[in-house]
This record gives sequence, C-alpha cells and structure tokens, in this order.
Amino acid sequence: MSGVVVVGVDGAPSSLAAVAEAAREARWRGAGLRVVHAFLWPAMHVPMGPSPLGPKEGGLRNMVQRLIAEAVERARTVAPDVDVTHAVVTGEPLTVLTAESRAAELVVVGSRGMGGFVGLLIGSTAVHLAAHGRCPVLVVREEPHADGPVVLGVDGSVAGEKAVDFAFAEAARREVPLVALHAWTTWNAPMQEPQDASVPYANPPGVLAEEERRLLSEALAGRQERYPGVVVEQKTVRGGAREALIEASRSAQLVVVGARGRGGLTGLLLGSVSQALLHHAQCPVAVVRGTGERA
Repeated sequence: MSGVVVVGVDGAPSSLAAVAEAAREARWRGAGLRVVHAFLWPAMHVPMGPSPLGPKEGGLRNMVQRLIAEAVERARTVAPDVDVTHAVVTGEPLTVLTAESRAAELVVVGSRGMGGFVGLLIGSTAVHLAAHGRCPVLVVREEPHADGPVVLGVDGSVAGEKAVDFAFAEAARREVPLVALHAWTTWNAPMQEPQDASVPYANPPGVLAEEERRLLSEALAGRQERYPGVVVEQKTVRGGAREALIEASRSAQLVVVGARGRGGLTGLLLGSVSQALLHHAQCPVAVVRGTGERA
C-alpha cells in the first residue's frame, strides 16, 4: 500500500457519496482510506454526552460515532479490500482538512455539508479547500457516471501541468478515455504577429484556431508515451471555458482542472473556471494546484 486518500464526512448525503468515490480512488491507487470528521463542538465547550432527560444513545459524541460508523461501513461495502481507518479531530472543517491534505495523495469532500445554506449549490468548505489544500481535491456532488470519460480542462499554462498529469493518471486507473478540452476566444488567445505587415494585427482566417490546436497538443506532449493505454481525444472549442467544461461534465465521470489558469489574476487562489465548475458541474470535479502556487 502506498499513500492515503482522505475523505471528510459530516453526515450530509453528498459526504456519503464522497465516501464511496474516495473508497474507489483508494482502491485504484492501492492506497489506504482515512475517514475524517472535524468535530467543532468540543472546542466550544458544548456538552458532549446525552442529556440527563434523554436516551442514553443521545448526545453529540454518540451522534458522531454513528456518523463515522456509517461512513466506514459505506467505504468497506464499496471497496472491501481497502484498509480503512477513521479519526474524529477537534476543529473546524477547513482547518482540519487542510492539515490532513499535507500528508494525503488526495482529499475528497462532498459539495455541501450539513451547515450549508438552502439554495447554495456548494459549501464554503469545498471551495476553500480547493483553494488552500496541499494536494489535489476532489469534490463530489452525486454518484458519477460509471461509463463516462475523464474530461481535462487545458489552458496551456505552466500552472496547469500538474492537472494534465493527474488527468492522464486518473484515466489510466479508471481504464476510460480522456477528453482534453481547450476552449478559447479572440480575447484570451495569445496575440500572433500579423502575416500582412501593412495591416496591423491582420491574419488569414483560421490562424488563431490552428495556434490554439497547437497549444493543446504541446500541453499534452509526452504524456501519451507514459500512458500508452489511454485513448485521448483532443478537442478545441471556440467559446468560454466555463460553459464548454460544464457541458462536457454532463457525460463525464470526472472533470479535472487546475486551480488557476493563464487568465488568473495575481493573488487569486482559485480561478473563475474552477469555481464555476465546483458550483455547476454535473459530475465530480478534481482541482489540482500547480507547481509553485501558494497555499
């Protein structure tokens, strides 16, 4: 066994879906699974035991033990050959899971926790963890499509290279095709030198599209040799990256993106495309931080 996959649980339906996905990830990786619950109440000096007037099985501590037992049972049902451990850690969820991410291969969370506000599509813990985690973060809203491809959002940035590596490895583990999708517009495409010097910025039709196809091929270079069993479809789309990736998520079992792309503003820890996918994708989303991005 090498490494560990960490899954955060709080009893919400999406956290149980996260447990199932985390168990599958641990099995594919030959890793252990660590089920973690961030228990905030002890730090607030709230009584943990049952009320003197209530049943013996009541109280916050018993509730947490039942929650953990349910999550562990779910994991063992999905992946009975995976070594499953569990921990109840005092602290608030983002702090606890960020600390757990330092030693994990992957952290998996549900899209919304028990504390989520009605109407929100995704909880603040998932968004903040994707921005601050020290390893890739997988956010699960519901059970993924069993037969869909892995979809990779490619922008050609240096920060996105780790996302490319992660997506190829995921496609290989799952034994499914990889759709590498690059969306571009005339506003985010790199400016090309004009071929007609008499007309500033003028280029024949199709030049920008060809350059964007080349950018996509270069971003994937070398990975096919390392993962010869992965069937890759390279797809360039003229349009917004958010819209294209959300649409692709409808038939995917996983979407992989970097935390920030080439259009990211300095100081932002999570780019607008990543945030949009966390809120609106129709399948689990993995956010992979690039080399040198501060946590």
